[in-house]
Amino acid sequence: MSAFRYEAINATGKTLKGVLEADSARAGRSQLRTQGLTPLVVEPAASRAHGARGQRLALGRKLSQREQAILTRQLASLLIAGLPLDETLSVLSEQAERDYVRELMASIRAEVVGGHSFANALSQHPRDFPEIYRALVAAGEHTGKLGVVLSRLADYIEQSNALKQKILLAFTYPAVVTCIAFGIVTFLLSYVVPQVANVFVSTKQALPLLTVMMLALSGYVRHWWWATLIAVAIVVWLARRILEQPGPRLAFDRWALTAPLFGKLVRGYNTVRFASTLGILTAAGVPILRALQAAGETLSNRAMHENIDDAIVRVREGTSLSRALGNTRTFPPVLVHLIRSGEATGDVTTMLDRASDGESRELERRTMFLTSLLEPLLILAMGGVVLVIVLAVMMPIIELNNLVQ
Repeated sequence: MSAFRYEAINATGKTLKGVLEADSARAGRSQLRTQGLTPLVVEPAASRAHGARGQRLALGRKLSQREQAILTRQLASLLIAGLPLDETLSVLSEQAERDYVRELMASIRAEVVGGHSFANALSQHPRDFPEIYRALVAAGEHTGKLGVVLSRLADYIEQSNALKQKILLAFTYPAVVTCIAFGIVTFLLSYVVPQVANVFVSTKQALPLLTVMMLALSGYVRHWWWATLIAVAIVVWLARRILEQPGPRLAFDRWALTAPLFGKLVRGYNTVRFASTLGILTAAGVPILRALQAAGETLSNRAMHENIDDAIVRVREGTSLSRALGNTRTFPPVLVHLIRSGEATGDVTTMLDRASDGESRELERRTMFLTSLLEPLLILAMGGVVLVIVLAVMMPIIELNNLVQ
């Protein structure tokens, strides 16, 4: 059976929308007629993602991070409570607030009822459920601990979302200050400086060098601002195209790991993702080589991903995981030491969770330190620029006042 989205009219002329399960669209229309409804549209639940109609509805045709976390948590709770998977998916479909989520759950349920595994059903929707998500679900099905794995996966998604939100909020204030400062400086150069310049021109007085430079900059801002925007757009486009190439992207990511201040943030963020994912995979019973490969896919830094590939080769040759990761000289020593302790005690999963929690707290601390350092620097920079503009305006006035006296 498959899931079909329908639109129908009841006896009072009211339009109803929903999702039903049927062997075909024709069978679905028959079901609606037996319920006293006149079918208008009966189409596969996933078909709205294609065609002209689907293009109009493309906005929002994807699970948000929040929705993914909520669905995963609900799935885990219902499965641990003993509810069968098909009934669990049916419950989630019925209580979904958004039409897309309702159709998505109904489509997955139809695949499961049709005999496919849960992971296989999720693979039909790669935009909503990435490869690492499906790998964890497959591991849970294989070990018979799907509910437990989904519970840990929900924890991971929630913690990851919370960490991203904290980092974004920490950098929001410096970003706002930068935008306001840029706007004030642009206003001074494009409006205030030209107004004062007219007074100086009428006096035919020789202007100080700082004032002449400021007037030239003001003229550029007023007449050539569009050229600056075009140049910035071209530079951004070229940078993105260059970084799409494997060689330049790898070189950039290697530099990012050693960049002052930001390098530790990049390293810490990727370490948290790697340790969390590897901990979930090992807890689900996934073989270490497959777990390392899947955890490496979560890394956004190509240089660290390359180091994981080297570690996989070393582990395959018989090297311990801690020694293989230590030889990469990329991950924090704390992670390597905790993994070594886990290998000695036979509980690597717990040590990976501790490493992830510790590195997450350290990442938050570094982020707060960086933003607390940026805020006064931005204010000082803004004050310095305004001071230069004020001096450029006041110096001719002071000289003119001296001549009058």
